[in-house]
Amino acid sequence: MPDLRKLVNKHTISLATSAAMPVIGMLVLSLMAHNLTAPEFGNYIFLLITILLADTFRNGFVQTSLIKFYAGTSKKTAAEVAGSAWYVGIMQTLVFVSIDAVVYFIYRSKSPDTETTIQWFGIIYLSTLPGAIASYLLQAEEKFGRMLLLQVINQGLFFIFIVTLILLHKINFQTAVYGYFAASAITSVFTVLNGWSKIKTLRFRTKETASKLAHFGKFSVGTSISSYLLRSSDTFIIKLMFNPALLAVYYIPQRLMEIFEIPMRAGVAVALPELSAAVHKGKEGEVASIMKRYAGMLTVTLIPIAIAAFLLAKIVIEILFGTKYHETEAVNIFRLFMCYVMLMPIDRFFGVTLDIINKPHLNMLKVIIMLIVNVAGDFIGIWLFHSLYAVAVASLFTFFSGVIFGYWALKKHLKFTVKDIFSLGVQEIKRVVSNFLEKSKPEHNSVQ
Repeated sequence: MPDLRKLVNKHTISLATSAAMPVIGMLVLSLMAHNLTAPEFGNYIFLLITILLADTFRNGFVQTSLIKFYAGTSKKTAAEVAGSAWYVGIMQTLVFVSIDAVVYFIYRSKSPDTETTIQWFGIIYLSTLPGAIASYLLQAEEKFGRMLLLQVINQGLFFIFIVTLILLHKINFQTAVYGYFAASAITSVFTVLNGWSKIKTLRFRTKETASKLAHFGKFSVGTSISSYLLRSSDTFIIKLMFNPALLAVYYIPQRLMEIFEIPMRAGVAVALPELSAAVHKGKEGEVASIMKRYAGMLTVTLIPIAIAAFLLAKIVIEILFGTKYHETEAVNIFRLFMCYVMLMPIDRFFGVTLDIINKPHLNMLKVIIMLIVNVAGDFIGIWLFHSLYAVAVASLFTFFSGVIFGYWALKKHLKFTVKDIFSLGVQEIKRVVSNFLEKSKPEHNSVQ
């Protein structure tokens, strides 16, 4: 038997962390869909989307800037950055909570569930701050085991609360909201008590560092919001131009793309602190090498998976979503999506690297260009072909535009070629496989 402990490293733990939330989250969502009424489930989805949108602001404003200025620095600088990040996070959270409070006292809804959403949004958003800051710091320190534990505690507690409510026949929208708040609050208290959130560093904050984080963060927020609009633009356009029933057909292959997002999120989580540390050391060659290694390794890994998914698309969709969808456009749309999978890691790492080398405005511009290309491509394609396939084809041009602009922008600051990305990716895969096989070998004790 191989020693499994040898196979555990920051890459496998990061992959597990990236997979934990979608898997447990999907399980919770499935339970709630089966046990809440349609209006209650719709209200829960609305609350969830509202919180996720607010989290997009927090992640953009605090996460990337904290990791960039924290990783690879001295203890004194790290304490200043952590404390200043706390200050920026508190200010941003209070703005959202204040807006929610104003809406709560001014707006009066006839729906009790809408009242509950407005009442609890600010409370929940405030309760998630320590847990969020802790996860950013753990990522910057490359403590992925603790990150995984944090995700499991948060999602696991919510899962337990929902199952308990179902068994007690007490499940409804309001009790689900209470469960969400309880899981978030307990997780945050846990990070404060064990020191992971580093809330005590608030006393080390400086005006200069806070301003630096906020200045960088405003571009990251722009990138995050543009990315959110990019992901959502196809949905809005399909709803506007086609029968609403086709939304489900297009949503299925979009949802399946989450499979490819999991390893990319894991790769980015590991690469960010490494890239940041290399930048702080002034090693441009190392920055380029890290970017090429991760982008290339993920690209080479995803290509055979994409080919298999292309060939098995009909079977996969039938198994996961039933026979009523395997004869629709969903199958071929998913196959079209597979044609640009190899561009996704390169595009993602071009953007991340632009952020880390202190060019967040260029990353934001890259995403805005992709958004413009996608929206224009959707409308032109629909006008010419009157087909749902045109929307999927537009995505090909969207990612090409992102890769082309990202390559042009990065070439001004780093020395690399696209060929380097693929060649280094192949080398890295060979090295990883070789190490895996070596570590998987059972140890034999020689008998004298």
